[in-house]
Amino acid sequence: MGYKVKHKILFAGHYGIPQMRFRTVFIGIKDYTGEITFPEPVYDAKAVANFTGAQELCIPTPPLFYQHLKPQTTVWNALSDLPFIAKGGGNKSELAKWVDSFLGEKGWIEKQFSTAVIVDESKLESPTHKVDCYKNRIALVLEWNNKDPFFDRDLNNFRLLFDLRAISVGIIFTRCDELQEIFNSLGRGSSYGNSTTHMSKLLPRIEGGSGAGCPLIVIGITKKLYIENI
Repeated sequence: MGYKVKHKILFAGHYGIPQMRFRTVFIGIKDYTGEITFPEPVYDAKAVANFTGAQELCIPTPPLFYQHLKPQTTVWNALSDLPFIAKGGGNKSELAKWVDSFLGEKGWIEKQFSTAVIVDESKLESPTHKVDCYKNRIALVLEWNNKDPFFDRDLNNFRLLFDLRAISVGIIFTRCDELQEIFNSLGRGSSYGNSTTHMSKLLPRIEGGSGAGCPLIVIGITKKLYIENI
């Protein structure tokens, strides 16, 4: 195909990446006759290459060479300038705190159920997860930007609580897929990816029978609710 190809095993930490891992890097250049070179380490991240062929495949870094390198990049260096989506009050986002406050004024409370099953005078603990808001046998959870398996947990929790006659209805408050357009426009699209909680991840689970007999209400936040610059 006319490509000149060369490969080398590089240490990620040497190039400003907060990972202590080796990576195999290939460079291929079409119709090229010159020498292919790899960048020298820039950051002082020390590691021992203890795999076969390390001496031939890795860039050598003699002890004196480290004196000229920048300090190693840490995870804090890489992430500390990101905006916070949760401030104080644990891990709750501003939206979650607003929902808690709004419903709290109307008598809703965070609820941890103490549940068990008694069989022939033997008590069997049947633990369930707490729900974000609860009132009059109605349980509500907010799934704004968790990993989508949290939907499985919520639906199973509603099923157990319904079977134990602790709740009559379960409500899941999440976001509609169309909000991704807004996140992308704000440069936050990667923080709200396909593997997080949104409507198209929830509905197939419900249609597949998750939640069993528990009546469910699903609320999705749409683009119409977004107000810019407030």
